[in-house]
Order: sequence, then structure tokens, then C-alpha cells
Amino acid sequence: MSLKAHGDRGHLLTEQPHPSSETLDQLDTQALVDLFLQNDLDAQRAVEAAGEHLAAAIDQVAARLNAGGRLFYLGAGTSGRLGVLDAAECPPTFCSPPELVQGVLAGGSAALLRSSEGLEDLAEAGVADLEERGFCQADCLVGIAAGGTTPYVLGGLNHAQSIGALAIAMACVPSDQAPMPCSINIRLLTGPELLAGSTRLKAGTATKMALKILSTGVMVRLGKVYGNRMVDVAVSNAKLEDRALRILRDLAGVAREPGRDLLHRAQGSVKLALLMAATGLDAAEAAERLRQFGPSLRHTLEACGASLIAIP
Repeated sequence: MSLKAHGDRGHLLTEQPHPSSETLDQLDTQALVDLFLQNDLDAQRAVEAAGEHLAAAIDQVAARLNAGGRLFYLGAGTSGRLGVLDAAECPPTFCSPPELVQGVLAGGSAALLRSSEGLEDLAEAGVADLEERGFCQADCLVGIAAGGTTPYVLGGLNHAQSIGALAIAMACVPSDQAPMPCSINIRLLTGPELLAGSTRLKAGTATKMALKILSTGVMVRLGKVYGNRMVDVAVSNAKLEDRALRILRDLAGVAREPGRDLLHRAQGSVKLALLMAATGLDAAEAAERLRQFGPSLRHTLEACGASLIAIP
């Protein structure tokens, strides 16, 4: 890595001052809020411009996960915390095992609550944290660094490439400002921040948007969604039970009380309950069909010659 990347970072897009916020400290509060709202539109435009690379990432990550691999997010500071957040939301939303999508943050869990950005300067630490989790050739790595120069992330990406894992870079600066070793290069060009260098602002917003698209897209490809319903949702509290019962009502025409009994017999699996409702199979028989034809509910229904009442 060049001295330019380790030393003066003023050339980076994310470090440059924004001309519209030169008087930020003098604005009245409403004007300040309006300026942020207008500026945050840049985040959506940046993600839209990266759509082709996001689609490639979804397809390649899904293929590896279908073959037994895992997805890792690696980052420091805000970038790492966003990766941890997205990974943590996958099990309750998609009933995925916690090890399937993992967030790796420089400094570990303590860095979620207390800043430890100094650890991002250690390239070997990124490699060590991945190795500690058994990261291997079958896996996928998304290295997240808003400025694209974080040694902790670059070390992890280099390691991923060296062992034949899928290496995906995600940054908010152009590639020519901060090259990153990768097979898929997702650049979210949000431009200068209203508070110069504070990439927790629109760079963080764009990163969160891109990660949620990536993980949701992957889970759709893994068969965890039917139509626009999260049919693999983990029924772990009253809110999620209500959502599960509404899914059974809307897709299979099952009223709430019979739906609650059906969920009980399906051991809380919405997907299994839907298949039981559509086919008349008992839980064991329906589970066998899902093992045989799944994990996609749609494919399993087609194989069984059955259908639901909604969403063609």
C-alpha cells in the first residue's frame, strides 16, 4: 500500500469538504435538516449506480452459499458495525443459522459500543479474525471500507483472494483513488460529506442500503422468500407470530386459530405450515417433500402439484 494511502488521505472523495456546508455551523436548524435531507439523496443514487455489481454479488454469493459456503462482512468502525448489524438481522428474518452470515468487526464485540478505530491499521488482524472463524475457499468475503484504504479490510481481501474465496470490495471512493483486491468491486460514490470526513453520514447510509439489498437478494435466491413474504421467518415472539398467522391467512386462506394450530404442528415453520395447508400432508410428510424438492417453497409446491391461493 502506498504512503499516499497511509498518510495524507485528503485526495479521497469521502475526505473532501462539501461546498454546500461551508456555513453548517451558522445555519438555522430547519435549514440544517433540509440540507441533510437533500444531500442524503446522493446515497440512493450511488447505490443505484452500483446496481450491476450488486446483482453480480448476489448471484455469486448465493451460488457459494448453496454449495455450503458462508458470507462474511469485514470492516472497522462504522463500516464494520453496519456489517455486524446486517448479519445479525438475517437469522430472525430468514431463520438462517447464525454462522451462515457473519459480521467481523475490528476490535470484536467491544467495538460495537466503544470506538476502537486504531485497530483498523493492522492488516494482519483482518486475516487473523477471519482465520479464527475458519474462513475458507468455499466462503465469501465482503470487505467494507468507506475510504477504501483500511488495512484491516485490505488484509482480509488479500487473504480471501489468495485462498480462492470470493472477495467483494465495498467502498465509497473511486477505484483509482483506492484500489482494493477483489473479484467484484462495489463502489458507492456518495461524494463529500456535509461534515467533512464523517462517513457515518451518507456513505454509511449507502453502505446500509447496499448490504440490505445484498443479503435480502441472497436469501431470495436461497428460497427463503415466497412472493414478497418471509416464509422462513423465525416465530420467536408475539409480533412474529402475528406476522406468521397473517402470512398463512393471506397465502393459504387459513384463519388465525386454525393457523396457530397449524404453526404448532409445523413446529413454528411458516414454510412447512404453508406446504401442509396447500397439500394436506402431515408435518413429517411435508418436511420430507421440502428436503426432497426444497428449499424453495414454490418449487416444492410445483413438484407436489399444489398451489397457494395468492401470489401466482
